[in-house]
Amino acid sequence: MTLEQIKALLADMSLQEKIGQLLQLTGNFYAQEGLATGPMSDMELTQEQVDCAGSILSTVGAKQLRQIQSAYMERQPHHIPLLFMADVINGFRTVFPIPLAQGCSFDPALSEEMARISAKEAARAGLHVTFSPMVDLVRDARWGRVMESTGEDPYLNRLFCRAMIRGYQGEQVGEKDHIAACVKHFAGYGAPMGGREYNQVELSERTLREEYLPAYQAGVEAGAEMFMTSFNTLGRLPSSANRELMQDILRKEWGFDGVLISDWAAIEELLNHGVAADKEEAAYLALQAGVDIDMVTNVYANHLEQQIREGKLPMEWLDASVLRILTLKNKLGLFENPYKDGDESYDEMPEIEAAHRSFARKAAAETFVLLKNDGILPLPQAPTEQVKSIAFVGPYVEEKKICGSWSLFFRMEENVTIREALEEAAAAGKLEIPLTWGRGCQVLDYGQKRDGFREHAENGCTREELEAMEAEAVRLAREADVVVMPLGEHHEYTGEGASRTEIGIPEHQMELFRRVHAVNPNIVVVNFSGRPLDLREVSRKARAVLQVWFPGTEGGHAIVDTLFGETEPGGRLAMSFPYNVGQVPVYYSGLNTGRPHVDGAADCRCVSRYIDAPNKPLYSFGYGLGYTKFTYSPVRLSGAVLEQCQARETGGEKQLIASVTLTNTGSRPGTEVVQLYLRDLAGSVSRPLRELKGFQRIFLAPGESREVAFTITEEMLRFYRLDMIYGSEPGSFMAYIGADSNTENGAEFRLA
Repeated sequence: MTLEQIKALLADMSLQEKIGQLLQLTGNFYAQEGLATGPMSDMELTQEQVDCAGSILSTVGAKQLRQIQSAYMERQPHHIPLLFMADVINGFRTVFPIPLAQGCSFDPALSEEMARISAKEAARAGLHVTFSPMVDLVRDARWGRVMESTGEDPYLNRLFCRAMIRGYQGEQVGEKDHIAACVKHFAGYGAPMGGREYNQVELSERTLREEYLPAYQAGVEAGAEMFMTSFNTLGRLPSSANRELMQDILRKEWGFDGVLISDWAAIEELLNHGVAADKEEAAYLALQAGVDIDMVTNVYANHLEQQIREGKLPMEWLDASVLRILTLKNKLGLFENPYKDGDESYDEMPEIEAAHRSFARKAAAETFVLLKNDGILPLPQAPTEQVKSIAFVGPYVEEKKICGSWSLFFRMEENVTIREALEEAAAAGKLEIPLTWGRGCQVLDYGQKRDGFREHAENGCTREELEAMEAEAVRLAREADVVVMPLGEHHEYTGEGASRTEIGIPEHQMELFRRVHAVNPNIVVVNFSGRPLDLREVSRKARAVLQVWFPGTEGGHAIVDTLFGETEPGGRLAMSFPYNVGQVPVYYSGLNTGRPHVDGAADCRCVSRYIDAPNKPLYSFGYGLGYTKFTYSPVRLSGAVLEQCQARETGGEKQLIASVTLTNTGSRPGTEVVQLYLRDLAGSVSRPLRELKGFQRIFLAPGESREVAFTITEEMLRFYRLDMIYGSEPGSFMAYIGADSNTENGAEFRLA
């Protein structure tokens, strides 16, 4: 349809039809033979209102959605098709590593391909929109939803946001096997006070604009078709009523012209926040803020019409929202083909596509972060004089729930466990070393349970069975030369609603670890989690620690590949691991203080430090080991002065080149993530100790060297100055190039 035709359609719609386009319902409002009256009654909706709803949430399957769409369009007065949306966060049927793990790859192209595959599978299942990417900056590991972000760094998050949107939407969102992306949660959702879900957020305007908003803006620049409001207050105003955020910044300043949707029931929650006295006021506040779709409440459906008829609410506000929704439907091609790419044969495919499995296996290994290794890894594939047998002991040896809490549409039986991968490799002759395995304990403790999105998770073993399981694991450990212990938190202990004040490996698992360590200290810990954990004891006692997050469908294969050296752990931390929970929020790019603590300096009480813990995290942003060693030359600069280009319109900006020589000094080929950090030594406001501004993944053979160069421009030195103008200031800067955010390999230059 042309824009003129869409506007003509809008002009011909009744007021009730228009309001209906702003209503999102779940699939249980619709049945094959018509309306499901229970949900309709609970939400106080009429059948006419449901017949005009504009979108459906979290129902999938091409056959089912075709039936719903066909029946709906017969009833809808203008035969306007529904939009089908769902949370496709890190895969659909093929599940990839959680987004936080993807950030650790330092490879946005990898995430772009994961999003492309996810879009294809979701589109074939009949979906049109995914609520991804989540680009909330995260620095507090207590918050369960850190798993959905790509980490603590604004620059890294921007790159991954753009890449995921390209993967989901392609060149044009209406293309076959692509879906619309929804950037969430706008804004500042990743900084709840105390790490507690849905809590208030307190950020200065400078911090908000400099660190938290850039990734959202990158979503606009990448062409995301939808944004989602956040649950939190910011400046004591809930996002779904925040006109400054939604209208002034998102739409006017950044030019976003797509659809804005609330999160689940967020408009109705304006009453709980205390900014709306009733649903009528909540509807007014949200629509004036520009929120186009009300997710699964009756606030818009039952409280807009009267206000418009009485002139309290301008019809122009409603028309603008409806036009944006119709425009998205048109971009997706739904007026011509309301079923888009839905493929009923895809619903019945007996297996995941082989190419998708293969990529999931590769992707998982690139997200694993080797936190410690004293030389015990990689493990030998055949017996050696030192290692003649290996025992795999821990609850994740045979665990199939390795996809993360927001993986909603996979088939459990298709996930590959560590044991299955070991048996497969042994049967194929790839592993000749004797192997044994035992769970030792369950992921959850005895009697422990957790209500999750997919299931009621609880431990079904008796105490006697658990005691026997642990005793057998200790026996296996005693008889082996090396013990691999796959441990970690339950997948439902991360994600939405999973804030925690204790963020270690569960205590019953740690008890198993201690018993095993007492009989065999040659331990490799494989840690599953959706957040950074307190790994002090594990790191101190284990000989190696491999962080695998929740790796997805091919997790077992990827872990075995990595442990035995078929692939190397390719990840570097996108979020710092705290020394203990008392440090959080902890991140690398904080500000200096007037009394900074200097590592190695004599003890002084009156400096900014803890007296019972170090200031630095246990493992910092950017950190990760491989199976070989790299050395860096000192940083070289192409000049000492970077001059600002006074006439930008007549030529490109002047630049400096910062470079190092990287050498693989080990005995194996390997990949290093070379990272560039900049520091403004003195500004009109206090500046971060350093900021990531570039990185490169460099593969080198043993003994090989290569120059790795980065371009530094004036634009990279800009910030929100004292006058709140975004720009640079002349002065001195440091350029650091190294393996992580702690590198001191730097050189100074000036901006003139």
